[in-house]
Amino acid sequence: MNNLLDYTLDELKEWMELNNESLFRAKQVISWIYKSVYDFGKMKNLPKDLKYKLSENFKIELPSIVEVYESKIDGTEKFLLGSDDGNLIESVLMRYKHGNSICISTQVGCRMGCKFCASTLNGMVRNLSSGEILSQIITVQNYIGERISNVVLMGSGEPFDNYENVVKFLDIVSSEYGLNIGQRHITVSTCGIVPKIYELADKNLSITLAISLHAFSDQKRKEIMPIANKYSIAEILDACEYYIEKTKRRITFEYSLVKDVNDSIEDAKSLGKLLNGMLCHVNLIRVNEIKENSFKRSAKKTIDDFSNTLKSFGIEVTMRREMGSDINAACGQLRRSYIDTRKLGEE
Repeated sequence: MNNLLDYTLDELKEWMELNNESLFRAKQVISWIYKSVYDFGKMKNLPKDLKYKLSENFKIELPSIVEVYESKIDGTEKFLLGSDDGNLIESVLMRYKHGNSICISTQVGCRMGCKFCASTLNGMVRNLSSGEILSQIITVQNYIGERISNVVLMGSGEPFDNYENVVKFLDIVSSEYGLNIGQRHITVSTCGIVPKIYELADKNLSITLAISLHAFSDQKRKEIMPIANKYSIAEILDACEYYIEKTKRRITFEYSLVKDVNDSIEDAKSLGKLLNGMLCHVNLIRVNEIKENSFKRSAKKTIDDFSNTLKSFGIEVTMRREMGSDINAACGQLRRSYIDTRKLGEE
């Protein structure tokens, strides 16, 4: 049975036409969903026979809320969500003065193998459908009773490794009939799957593209990111230049600072020379320490010196505000911790 959340308005219209129903019924059905009505029988303006057809062909599948953890530091809430097939994914709600933001997952697990990330430790289980990506926002909105206005695809999974579903999600979530979240309020992060950067550029969307760079040289990047063995930094930057030219949108480069690995002044100078003149900014991140590797956080002075060095090259630099540090809010940490605890309980 198909999940109706996977359908665009046009696709649902096609289904209506094939089933001898009026096309305008498609918008009526979708409007009920965004009024939090998930039972076809309760969609009052639909004919009885259409309600029956819908119930025979579709389900409106939202994940169950397995656990919710709230930070005592900043109010960040981390949601562990369960799908019908028993898999777990994570979403993180962050509250800012400018509105509510959510970081969502695009896959169950991840196969990219980045050494600083907990999401990839057990590999990838499967892709999430466009509706499953969307349903994370709907579920959290329903839970908090407030609108979410900003979305970041930076949870578990590599979005460009699930490209078709992610692009379809972007279409649905930004549409007027859907959640109507403007594309300028959506960020998609990738570790650098070059062909998909070009494909996304050709769609000329208004989203923010974030590149997980984390090193200035291929050699150093290969030490922490296996994807660097397939695509060089030069190839990634060429794709980014194309993206900027096509969309006129600034690129964000994510850079996790790891003590004695990529945080020296020389690293900063090399990165500054590499990105000098590009329409971009660098978002510095304090690496999340996980027990499975030996990576340690850089000292505050080291971070400040790194940031100031980049700025000397005319590059805009931000330091990502750390959210939910007391609730394992980093990608994959909560899911892995929950699974490990459950395994221990079964022994």
